[in-house]
Amino acid sequence: MTGRRAGAGALLASLLATTAAAESAVERGRYLAAAAGCASCHTADTEDAAPFAGGRALVSDFGTFYAPNITPDRATGIGTWSDTDFLAALHAGRSPDGGAYFPAFPYPAYTGMSAGDALAIKAFLFSLPAVRQANRPHELPWYLRFVPAARGWQWLFFQPGRYVPDPDRSTPWNRGAYLVRHLGHCGECHTPRTALGVLRADEELAGNPQGPEQRRVPNITPHDTDGIGAWSGSDIATLLEIGMLPDGDFAGAGMGQVIDDNTSQLTPADRQAIVVYLQSLPPRPAPGAKP
Repeated sequence: MTGRRAGAGALLASLLATTAAAESAVERGRYLAAAAGCASCHTADTEDAAPFAGGRALVSDFGTFYAPNITPDRATGIGTWSDTDFLAALHAGRSPDGGAYFPAFPYPAYTGMSAGDALAIKAFLFSLPAVRQANRPHELPWYLRFVPAARGWQWLFFQPGRYVPDPDRSTPWNRGAYLVRHLGHCGECHTPRTALGVLRADEELAGNPQGPEQRRVPNITPHDTDGIGAWSGSDIATLLEIGMLPDGDFAGAGMGQVIDDNTSQLTPADRQAIVVYLQSLPPRPAPGAKP
């Protein structure tokens, strides 16, 4: 009987440890999903929208894209996705059937995400209620409706790869770079694009005169006149936490939602890491600004 009790005790301890690990992964994934802005894009812009069930429209120069359902519903969401499927989507921009995603889904930024962080986000998403909501097809011009269009864009412009910390930089700087470049994908909105939708690397984070929803997106490099060079580190951290600008006004439009769903949910240490990274960037004038 003693042996049986010991065996049962060991089994119970193992089950409890497994459950605790799963719960820990879900909580870590909840935080990372907030950092990655998943809710902002994958929740429709209506008062009764089911979180993460898709339907939000992204109006761009290339048509209107509708974010898909990423709840664990097996028919309309990602409930049948394996870990491999999930990593292929974030790291390679590929669907489970091998199709290529358009870069309206910010996999060019998410490709830098570690596999551990990506799978923690998957654990969180799979802990959510499954919502049966069909995905709405994108409304695209005729030349983007061909199957090879997205794959051709990837072949020409997409470079997959995980983020590699810079050994010559501090831990906060590397954390900030990871959050800004990859998890938070700030450049996807704050960097201007070419006519083919490619981010202009030489104008990274210098602002986008025609961003999502056809709105102007500001310069967040430390340029004294065009960017945030006159802001203190505290000014930047306050914006990320509560949305207040140095002049006492509050961020509106899309950035207001990003702050609510994303940056306000970060730890103070992560917000400070973003500050460190942004203040280290070369000051760049806004696109089209006079030298």
